[in-house]
Amino acid sequence: MVNTPPSTGDAPAGSFPTAANRPPAAAASTGGDAPEAQQQSVTTWDGFQAFAATPVAAPPPPGAPPRSLEERLAYYSRFVTVRTPAIDALAKNVRTLMILGRHQAVTARPSLIVTGPAGAGKTTALLQVGRACHLAHTRRHGPTATAGQVPVAYVLVPPAASAKTLATEFARYLGIPVAAGMSQAQITNAVCHTYTAAGVQLVMIDEIHRLNPRTTTGAQSADLIKDLTERIGATFVYAGIDVTTTPLFTGVRGAQLAGRASLIDCAAFPARLGENEPFRDLITAMEGALDLRHHRPGTLPQLAPYLHERTAGRISSLARLIRQAAIAALLDGTERITRTSLEAIRLDHLAEQHYRPHTRPRSRSASTL
Repeated sequence: MVNTPPSTGDAPAGSFPTAANRPPAAAASTGGDAPEAQQQSVTTWDGFQAFAATPVAAPPPPGAPPRSLEERLAYYSRFVTVRTPAIDALAKNVRTLMILGRHQAVTARPSLIVTGPAGAGKTTALLQVGRACHLAHTRRHGPTATAGQVPVAYVLVPPAASAKTLATEFARYLGIPVAAGMSQAQITNAVCHTYTAAGVQLVMIDEIHRLNPRTTTGAQSADLIKDLTERIGATFVYAGIDVTTTPLFTGVRGAQLAGRASLIDCAAFPARLGENEPFRDLITAMEGALDLRHHRPGTLPQLAPYLHERTAGRISSLARLIRQAAIAALLDGTERITRTSLEAIRLDHLAEQHYRPHTRPRSRSASTL
């Protein structure tokens, strides 16, 4: 369940620009494990390419020599990505929709929306599927043949986005020059031309809940996205917090979006689902990736009820809790995780608000009466 990139396949390559005329920021990046590669933002092509090309974190194979303290601390800083049902569902649906829209040239292609509460793993799922699409494209065409090609784009909706600032984010991803005096229409035309020339096949737009079509700027931004979906021959995937409860699904624009987009719900993990225990399975996968010399296997799955109460079933809180506990175990030399060590970890405020330890109410002394 750990560290296996989902397979999304890829759409036909079509016509691509040469290395000489592609955008400057789309130059190939060796990535690797260099610190500067890890610090690049995935909201630029160089950064996303470095992210996709960097080997995923993995526990040491059986029989491997022990890793140093610094190597293991670095490992927990990155840690593994556990394959969740949301990642599997997203990968399968993205691949299907890319094939479905492969030859659709008149109207916008079908799209996907990944929704769910904060901390449910939406962005992780999005980036893992984007990585898989990038790697599949490279495997199919070869690293040399893919020079100048950009199969995947990842864009964040800026806060209070106007159509112009959102179009500028699309331009920034590929390093398209944007002069101060350029109009929104000019930036949009440059984006559509360059994305088409670069052969972008998958466009991922994160933080989509920031758009509010009930406002003038929000309506213009929503119209811009609709325009881009019709002018760029790519499959669009959106991610946002509880999207169905936002104004995005209301009014004429909301009806258009709802009529074109399928929904994938990235909900918190339930403690039990029928005969299955998905949250315990998630814990087991994470524990299997630990690199601690004295940790007793099975300890964390036995704590599943406590861990679910502590994190409300949110994968981001669970991963943070286990990673922080592992780092603490390395630093204090115990090399194991216990309930006591987990209790000592301060989690994100959302998780701490949810968690209420069961303590007996303190009796009031006579002096306070």
